[in-house]
Amino acid sequence: MQLGLYSFVDHQADPSTGAKIEPQLRMQNLLEEIKLADEVGLDVFGIGEHHRPDYLVSSPATVLAAAATITKNIRLTSAVTVLSSDDPVRVFQDFATVDLISNGRAEIMVGRGSFIESFPLFGYNLDDYDELFSEKLELLLKIRDDNPVNWVGRHRASLHRQAVLPRPLQNPLPIWIAVGGTPASVIRAATLGLPVAIAIIGGSPRRFVPLVDMYRDAAVKAGHDLNKLQISINSHGLIGDDSADIADKTYPYYADVMGRIGRERGWPPYSRRQYNMQIQPEGADFIGDPNQMIDKILWEHELFGNTRFLVQFSMGAIPHGMVMRAIELYGTKVAPAVRAALGGGNARL
Repeated sequence: MQLGLYSFVDHQADPSTGAKIEPQLRMQNLLEEIKLADEVGLDVFGIGEHHRPDYLVSSPATVLAAAATITKNIRLTSAVTVLSSDDPVRVFQDFATVDLISNGRAEIMVGRGSFIESFPLFGYNLDDYDELFSEKLELLLKIRDDNPVNWVGRHRASLHRQAVLPRPLQNPLPIWIAVGGTPASVIRAATLGLPVAIAIIGGSPRRFVPLVDMYRDAAVKAGHDLNKLQISINSHGLIGDDSADIADKTYPYYADVMGRIGRERGWPPYSRRQYNMQIQPEGADFIGDPNQMIDKILWEHELFGNTRFLVQFSMGAIPHGMVMRAIELYGTKVAPAVRAALGGGNARL
């Protein structure tokens, strides 16, 4: 099982001081985090796309290209690319370029995104939300698999024997579909034979088991080989040397982020009780010491048989030093123990 990280590159004020670091320092911190993840032997690093003042990166491929020049082995992916409001031609060109710079380590994780700011920004109508994603995913896959490209759609100019360049080193360039729990999205990924990334950021992970089973069942019905399917579980977390200490230090940042997003979406106020439930052994968040992290990763693997696990450490304004220590512990303590326990295999695949 591959073990890695993803970041939305939060750029928010510290809830205790009101201070907010400069954008250029936040970006340098991010590159240090990616470099360390590579050095300690983690497998994947993903960068999310957002178009809001509380997140710094609107162009993941740009950051991943920079990361490619300071890393050697780690795979570099978006997490996610908001395909509905982007141009599939440009997305493919950007990630093919990252693939060449990184010597074949690029991936694209596409999704509809958890926010909607990109739709008015790039002139798209939210009434076309579903159709935009379906059509643009079709074109992205067509570009990946054919060159030159012939394609006709409704939301973008048609292509007639048009070359899309450059071509990546990897053939095919990996394309994942990220989902948040919608059955239709899981079935789409399965039918196309694409790897799926499932975000579990709240509630009980057990409730996602039927979704994973649905993915496998739909893939088999579509004629795909179960042994070749890839499933990633993506969650929030942070590792520290002491479980109680890291839980206490992390809570204010979680409460700040979840409280702000909750107010936007009409959720109930985020409480310490809710937080404590989420960091329990069968909760969604991976916050604790290395042994707790190991146990929870292995427990989820028993549930899902996933081939990849990604965790987001940089939640809100969590200090860079805490994130760096978490990455160090993840790579030197957690990852070796998980790999040894799994023996390089996957129980349900």
